[in-house]
Amino acid sequence: MCLIAQQPYVKVERQVNSTEQIDIERERTIYLYDNRVVTKHREFPIQDVFDMSFRQVAGKGGILYLHTSQGVFSYTVKSSPTNFIQLFKDHIKKF
Repeated sequence: MCLIAQQPYVKVERQVNSTEQIDIERERTIYLYDNRVVTKHREFPIQDVFDMSFRQVAGKGGILYLHTSQGVFSYTVKSSPTNFIQLFKDHIKKF
């Protein structure tokens, strides 16, 4: 298993009590290996990842989408994942 690239993302957790709502940002990372894509709670074999795409939202950040055989998974990113996506697409061409 060889690491090809990694992309930081943010998981926002909302805590609500009787008087306020608090948003807590947790820093996480998506890892692209030669045979799989791994997040904190999910692992996708590379052959099950069909595509990756990015939609910019409010400036430099946005949403990174993983299109997989299990569905589409979205990840909030603070910086453009263009390089990460390109490395994935270059790697997939080898198959």
